[in-house]
Amino acid sequence: MRVVISQSMLFPWVGLLEQVRLADVFVHYDDVQFSKGSLVNRVQLKMPEGLRWMTVPLKQIHLGQRINEVQIQPSSRWKEQHLDLLKRSLGGAPYALDAIQIAEEVYAEEYPHIGALTCASLLALARYFGIDVSTQFIDVRALDVSGSSSNRVLDVVKKVQGDMYITGHGAARYLNHEQFENSSIQVEYMNYHLTPYPQSHGQFTPYVSGLDLVAHCGRAGIKYICSETLPWRKFVNESN
Repeated sequence: MRVVISQSMLFPWVGLLEQVRLADVFVHYDDVQFSKGSLVNRVQLKMPEGLRWMTVPLKQIHLGQRINEVQIQPSSRWKEQHLDLLKRSLGGAPYALDAIQIAEEVYAEEYPHIGALTCASLLALARYFGIDVSTQFIDVRALDVSGSSSNRVLDVVKKVQGDMYITGHGAARYLNHEQFENSSIQVEYMNYHLTPYPQSHGQFTPYVSGLDLVAHCGRAGIKYICSETLPWRKFVNESN
């Protein structure tokens, strides 16, 4: 059972979609502290004038506030601004209307906190590419697992009966790999291929919203959601 545990991201980049594709269980990890400047409430778009952030405005954030406690500014104007940005970014791409429709459908709903909105945006992209079918999505709060850092991640994987934990590169800073091995759980890191696809507005970058892949490739874009993983020892050795 392959498990991915991740904080939510707004209409995330292809790399997170690749984690969804690889996961049997994807755990939304949104009861952890919100970090300003993270990708929870913002994502990059390619514009004719260069890269630009598309950001969901938030109510005043208190120190230590969790992602699933951070509320969105009630004004609806930001949604219109986002849709205008997307139309400028993606206009002219062959499947731009698909991407705009995904955003419109997500934004048509109201959400109790930023985590709920970003979860919805991820699921909308996953459904579009059909990578949600074999993945079970779970909110970490439903698992009732306490603790923090590496210990809590390990306990979450155990709770869903996983035998492989797949993670992005940031986990290398805190994960106790031997502890996972002692629990008969294999740790694998993403080996991002960053595969180029047809893209507007200059040189290719993989770090923009997955809506960009939708707009330029349609559902055939699934062939670019293709990264695999590396065992943790190989990843650590290659990173040093």
